[in-house]
Amino acid sequence: MNTKAEQPKGTTAADIAKLVLATVILVAGIVAYSWFSNDAGVPPVARLLGVLAALVVALAIASFTALGRRVRHFLAESQFEMRKVVWPTRDETIKTTGVIIVVVIVLALLLGLIDLFLKTVILDWLLKL
Repeated sequence: MNTKAEQPKGTTAADIAKLVLATVILVAGIVAYSWFSNDAGVPPVARLLGVLAALVVALAIASFTALGRRVRHFLAESQFEMRKVVWPTRDETIKTTGVIIVVVIVLALLLGLIDLFLKTVILDWLLKL
């Protein structure tokens, strides 16, 4: 049984306004990057930092909406689940990769032989004029 309280599903006007503001800020950062091209004398590093700043501000604003809270909750739950994963050891990974490489080579040779056989049958025997 889930003991967590259900969150309201509807989005409020304030949430929509925050998301619109975040989108406007992000678009403004991208437009400013294009607007201040190398011809304007603005260094590319400054343009890139401007886009990154716009992205950070937009994400900060969006994180205070209901959607942002759901995304943060999802990321936290994903991180918790990732701690439960049993990752293979280096030796297991190398052995598995080796098996996959061998299987790919064998299948490539098999398909090449089938192709050669079909080419010989069709071009040399059936279409022989």
